[in-house]
Amino acid sequence: MKALSVIFLKVALVSSLGLFMAGCSSDGNMADLRAKMDEVKARPRGRIEPPPEFTPIATVSYSTHQLRSPFTPPVDQEELDVPEGRQVEPDRTRPKEYLERFTLDSLQMVGSITKPGEPLFALVKDPTGAVNRVKVGNYMGKNFGRIVDVTDLSVSVVEIVPDGQDGWVERPRTIKVIE
Repeated sequence: MKALSVIFLKVALVSSLGLFMAGCSSDGNMADLRAKMDEVKARPRGRIEPPPEFTPIATVSYSTHQLRSPFTPPVDQEELDVPEGRQVEPDRTRPKEYLERFTLDSLQMVGSITKPGEPLFALVKDPTGAVNRVKVGNYMGKNFGRIVDVTDLSVSVVEIVPDGQDGWVERPRTIKVIE
């Protein structure tokens, strides 16, 4: 019985293989397919239109990069006035301090610390997550910010920023402790 089923299986396999091969033979009626292919090949070739000509746009000089950022609070003009005869200009010869590589907006005051007989230090967290001690006279921020006052709750900084007319002006800023 087993031999009979094996023979039947072989016959079924050979006959189905024969049917598949007959479907792939080139003797079949493929004249309609060849006629359609010849018709498509005989059509005139299409023409691609050239891309449109673009007129150049006039360039605009961006001249407001020296003005105050719209995201910082405005400062009273009276605070920015410099007494007559005093020229404000950053000291480019002094070595930069660590916190001068960050913007003031990215620095956060997290507390203060003091020892008896020493000045009050503010604890400032930089964008890397490190906490730094600063005191009056240290510098921080990208705009030559000099620390002028340290309290338990804030650090007062005076920045030297361009005035937009090839000069410099002092701008007071305050960083308050995070609550």
